[in-house]
Amino acid sequence: MKMYLKVTFSPINQEASEILMAQLAEIGFYAFEESEESLVGYIIKADYNEADFMSSLPEKTGFIVEELADRNWNQLWEADFKPVVVDDFVGIRAGFHPGLSGVLHEIVITPKMSFGTGHHATTEMMVRLMRGVDFRGKKVVDFGTGTGVLSILAAMRGASSVYAVDNDEWSIDNAVENIQNNNCKTIEVHQAADLAKAPASDIVLANINLNVLLAHVSEIGDKILPSGIIILSGVLETDEEKLVSSFENEGFSTIRKINKGGWMALMMKK
Repeated sequence: MKMYLKVTFSPINQEASEILMAQLAEIGFYAFEESEESLVGYIIKADYNEADFMSSLPEKTGFIVEELADRNWNQLWEADFKPVVVDDFVGIRAGFHPGLSGVLHEIVITPKMSFGTGHHATTEMMVRLMRGVDFRGKKVVDFGTGTGVLSILAAMRGASSVYAVDNDEWSIDNAVENIQNNNCKTIEVHQAADLAKAPASDIVLANINLNVLLAHVSEIGDKILPSGIIILSGVLETDEEKLVSSFENEGFSTIRKINKGGWMALMMKK
């Protein structure tokens, strides 16, 4: 059985929490829970490197580490999972929640250890940017699909095909389950760490982290069709210049930017 580590940081303020999340994401943490005075991060035990972890922490940061098996993690996640509503556009809920009214798109997510339930600012910002894009008849790549929530939304918005890719086996299994539960027929899910086998597309969605985005700038550029759009997040506001300049060197220009809680999301066009 795959084992996970649950790391709880407390006390911690919101600003420090946002910065720490970004640093932890770069060393393999990919699921987080925030409260007013604490931050909880999750990582696959086999991916945990103590030296990297300790070097990412500010001085005098208190933390507690616990081991979790798959089943234990799911029970905790389900107990904490609450519906997310983004204006009148999208409602994201679990199957055990009652249906949501007053939203254009309702997405049902089985809450497991995959990033992208709508609770984190980056997922919410991706959803907001997607509202302003015409997906009808478009080919889409979702790089780092996590739960599959962005792929599902793209399909609901009329995408002709969605190529969802993630390097984590757990995310792949979760995404497939969520896609089936939302009756999306135009999404293909693939396990990979890059976009080598992804088709050329009109739209690329990538809610990952700065290091992964920078490592795949050229690859993302190669997969975009003329006049194509990329929507990016998973990056702190303080890293905006580094991210933007890298994509500008590939011929992209910024169309729109939004920020929330120290994080940013970008829509760019080639």
